[in-house]
Amino acid sequence: MSQDHYCVLGNPVEHSRSPWIHTRFAELTGQGLQYGRQLVELDKFHETLYRLQLEGCKGCNVTVPFKFEAAQAAKVLSPRAALAGAANVLSLRADGLYADNSDGIGLVNDLQNNAGVPLRGKALLLIGAGGAAAGVLGPLLEAGPARLTVVNRTHDKATALVARHQALAQSHGVALDAPALEALQGSFDVVINATASSLSGAGVPVPASVLRPGSLALDMMYGPAAQGFLDWAQAHGAQGRDGLGMLVEQAAEAFALWRGVRPPSAQVLAELRQQL
Repeated sequence: MSQDHYCVLGNPVEHSRSPWIHTRFAELTGQGLQYGRQLVELDKFHETLYRLQLEGCKGCNVTVPFKFEAAQAAKVLSPRAALAGAANVLSLRADGLYADNSDGIGLVNDLQNNAGVPLRGKALLLIGAGGAAAGVLGPLLEAGPARLTVVNRTHDKATALVARHQALAQSHGVALDAPALEALQGSFDVVINATASSLSGAGVPVPASVLRPGSLALDMMYGPAAQGFLDWAQAHGAQGRDGLGMLVEQAAEAFALWRGVRPPSAQVLAELRQQL
């Protein structure tokens, strides 16, 4: 079977589980592909993409810190990548780069299908306003919560992100706001940490009063990086969840875009959790 080439681009990238996930998807769906890691120098993203195109690479996943650059590099953006202004999936096509963002639908699918938490009518808190938060806000709004609050240490970034998504929120009947961190009030059914606070070992940037008994608190990180946030959630009566399910589900979206086949994401998630 001929092997098409794909890879994940990032800095750092050696920790990425994407090669294992996509290789397993390929095994389970009978697809012929090879998938590797590509460490990208911070000022060499566009050069790296050009070289990969020349080498015949078919597509890339993009991780930190290149999601904004990935969107800027594309000739055509999907509607959700255009709204986010960030991309985590690239198809290297003969007519140019196509960019998509599967982070948000991956998160929604993990919350609703794997964690069994329906989002319609709920109160959601999204912590952060960088590339990770930008990638998930649109699909979270489309899931139909009653309200969605975005907070960030730099308030201006949160207000800009919310302003860009306000029309989408209104079309789905969602109350969307971005209070200053010190003005944050009330509690939420689902709290999502889209900041790098876990990665840097910093404390949780919101008070424990945002949690209700039985709230779901999800950190987009996984493994040791997420543990501080999960411990905080559980210490205050909430259910903690890491970002491993989101990782697998966003990968499944990318795989379906590239190969036209939907892989068995729940099975692969279960296998990955056993490994870790």
